[in-house]
Amino acid sequence: MTVQELQASDSKVFMHDIFEQQQHAFRAHPYPTYQERREMLKALKRSLLKNQQRLLKSLSADYGHRSEDDSLLADVMPTVMSIRYHLKHMKQWMQRQPRQIGWLFWPAKAWVEYQPLGVVGIMVPWNYPVFLALGPLIAALAAGNRAMIKLSEFTPYTNRILREIIEDVFDQTEVAVIEGDANIAASFSSLPFDHLFFTGSTAVGKHVMRAAANNLTPVTLELGGKSPVIIGEDIDLTIAVERILYGKCLNAGQTCVAPDYILCPENKLAELVELMENHFQSLYPSVADNPDYSAIINGSQYGRLQAWLSEAETAGCDIIRLNPAAETFNPNERKIPLTIVLNPPDSLNLMQQEIFGPILPIISYTSVHDAIRYVQRHPRPLALYLMSFDRKLQRQVLRHTHSGGVCINDSVIQVAQEDLPFGGIGASGMGHYHGEEGFLTFSKAKSVLKRGRFSSAKMAFPPYGRWIHRLIYRLFIR
Repeated sequence: MTVQELQASDSKVFMHDIFEQQQHAFRAHPYPTYQERREMLKALKRSLLKNQQRLLKSLSADYGHRSEDDSLLADVMPTVMSIRYHLKHMKQWMQRQPRQIGWLFWPAKAWVEYQPLGVVGIMVPWNYPVFLALGPLIAALAAGNRAMIKLSEFTPYTNRILREIIEDVFDQTEVAVIEGDANIAASFSSLPFDHLFFTGSTAVGKHVMRAAANNLTPVTLELGGKSPVIIGEDIDLTIAVERILYGKCLNAGQTCVAPDYILCPENKLAELVELMENHFQSLYPSVADNPDYSAIINGSQYGRLQAWLSEAETAGCDIIRLNPAAETFNPNERKIPLTIVLNPPDSLNLMQQEIFGPILPIISYTSVHDAIRYVQRHPRPLALYLMSFDRKLQRQVLRHTHSGGVCINDSVIQVAQEDLPFGGIGASGMGHYHGEEGFLTFSKAKSVLKRGRFSSAKMAFPPYGRWIHRLIYRLFIR
């Protein structure tokens, strides 16, 4: 065996050992108290805040350059907010819920209580490695579970700090961190978890679901897809542009809910492009040396985006780079200015795959019905954005399209709303989390019916054909 194969083998053995230790620990203590869960979340928050500056530096090191504000706004802040939200509501979620008993079955009591699942697996992508590791973990801990977290191999500096944060708070039988390449990830997804939570691409999500199916492990798949923006005829384009650009330029477009393409009225196309050029330059007067603008994570992703732009150029598409003309870019720094591609054909990679970068196709339409039909014909996205104050159009889009979520007259901020469930549909995923929905995802809603000494159901026991049976059927089968 090669050195790499030996290391991978050792990692898999370690991973299986940790899994068995967590299973054993869960069986010994299957229902952590409210106070225990609360102390875990508070300790995690303290450790996160203590290491905040180190996280910001490590995130930038992994990217080559990542805007400190991108990291604060989209990684650190939502994680802290999530902990605070769970601490506020967790006690209420843990309460048993009384349910009704039909009077035919009186006297009895019925309720639902929420039981921890056990050991859950969390698979983390590279684009928001803090929030997308700790966000699902917070929900899993609030529900009383133990967790193993597989971090992305593309964020080694951040992984080191995350490992220290977690090991500072948790014993490895409570929360454990796993690192490694795609082979380790495949072994991780094949463990018989009580629930497997994956965030990443649709293509990898299929492999994860296939591996989990062998163990009948339930999965939550947080994928992505091509999230459209429909621009209505009524909208002031200045409002639409500033809100679209913020969501698209955050983390240089490397966001699962970033606006992926725009559907724009044909008569507004020229104005839209002009406003986008002007507004982008006001947000980012320069790109190459701008600390506010993040780089592409690695050379592979950078090369993919450049290849897709070359393909669009070869196809004859109009391509507009939204940056000062005199600026030059060093490929080693992996910065790409926001680039518009006008009316690309559906055959291009840009229109077949999630872009996950600062490229924004714009497709013109003559009727809003055509825009809605375009969305309907394509795989269901994780997010759909509508820029319109027309309530009739808002209702029309909500009723005639399917997506994981909808944001009207803004972009990406729906993810930061803890009281809204977050999750995809179809090709963009299954299941959801955030807020109470996350607690429910990582819990078993166990139904309980309890009788005392007397049972009215005894009257319906055999022998059948008596008057009581005829009365029951007359009352309840009608």
